[in-house]
Amino acid sequence: MAREIALLRRLGEHDNVVRLHGLVTSRLATAPSLYLVFEYMDHDLTGLVSAATASGTRFTLPQVKCYMKQLLSGIEHCHNKGVLHRDIKSSNLLVSEDGILKIADFGLATHFDPDNPRPMTSQVITLWYRPPELMLGTTHYSVGVDLWSVGCVLAELLLGEPIFPGRTEVEQLHKVFKLCGTPADDYWDKLKLPHHTFKPYERCMAQKFKDLEPSTLSLLETLLSIDPDMRGTATDALNSEFFRTEPHACEPSSLPRFPPCKEMDIKLKYEKHKRKLRANGSVERQTTTRKPISQNHGRRRVFTPDVNNRPHGNPKIPRLVTSTSTTKLERFPPPHLDASIGHSIDSSADVTTNEFFSSSVVELKKMPSLLFGHVKSYLNSPKKGMHKAKPSLTMAPSTVLIGAFRPYSLGHPMEVRRKNRDQLRAKGKIPVGLVK
Repeated sequence: MAREIALLRRLGEHDNVVRLHGLVTSRLATAPSLYLVFEYMDHDLTGLVSAATASGTRFTLPQVKCYMKQLLSGIEHCHNKGVLHRDIKSSNLLVSEDGILKIADFGLATHFDPDNPRPMTSQVITLWYRPPELMLGTTHYSVGVDLWSVGCVLAELLLGEPIFPGRTEVEQLHKVFKLCGTPADDYWDKLKLPHHTFKPYERCMAQKFKDLEPSTLSLLETLLSIDPDMRGTATDALNSEFFRTEPHACEPSSLPRFPPCKEMDIKLKYEKHKRKLRANGSVERQTTTRKPISQNHGRRRVFTPDVNNRPHGNPKIPRLVTSTSTTKLERFPPPHLDASIGHSIDSSADVTTNEFFSSSVVELKKMPSLLFGHVKSYLNSPKKGMHKAKPSLTMAPSTVLIGAFRPYSLGHPMEVRRKNRDQLRAKGKIPVGLVK
């Protein structure tokens, strides 16, 4: 988070980059947290695309150009300041009620110097928007990774859905090469990658987007080039024929307006719809012995995966909480348990200034002891059958509260079973001669 704050201060103010207003610190001594306060935006681009698709329409070419012009302007500003975003996707592009697009979420961003390149991690950028060279493991890259993601956003605006919705990196590479063509032999040496063998595919962008204007197809071909050097820069994209030919980009104020909608809202509505279907299905199974087969199979909605796409574990297996873990209450305390003080961030301000805004719940003079005091463990009475642990200043409360799921680090698990069996025998519930 410190790097994110530093990069946002480096970027300063720009019309198409989200502005950091201030910092807020939690008052909980057991889980001190730092929150970033940004300007409020009504939508993200994922919500707008879904809202337009749900209404049976798509964005017109002038509207697409308006969004892309703002996106590329923000990307150009970031790259000129030496910042790689490394997570450009529709849900990270926020849109105000007035149609102003701003790039957000610089949690994976980093500083880069084109004159002095350095190795960087390849585990960045959400899978659907990740360029092929990162999936192949390269650690030497530059502005081309952001421009590939911009090309995926452009295709999503034109199609009304993500262009490469892969579930794994292997499937994602297959989808990319099937549309953009298999890399040539010199591709591997140029990117310092080991040679891989893939099924040969011919590039078929023109066939898939045959209804597009030549200038639109040309920009899309450039941004979705397999070779990162062929993608150019954000300045090159802004000066392309795409923005110089008619129809020109519309004004942001003339963009279509929808109720506030973000990717999270769509996920919540979809989960609510699934629960409703499951409830109706359970009623039908009770009344009928065979469920009728529908002829119209609806397409399952797929949401954007996380940056590091990993298979989820079995939720039925109890999770062992370590000493560094935190409980849900500690991570997301309710309002009556969490209050804060904050500092307003300015591009020229110093964080050590006295310009603080205090909470209505906690006085400012009490905050230092709450924020930086010793970690104390406050335990409720344990449930029946759970091991009661003593409070410890060296142990996080989450470790104390896990009860029966605590790892057996001081003895063999069978010792606990023998102890419980001896207690039951002492109470006369188990005969002495019977072995359980």
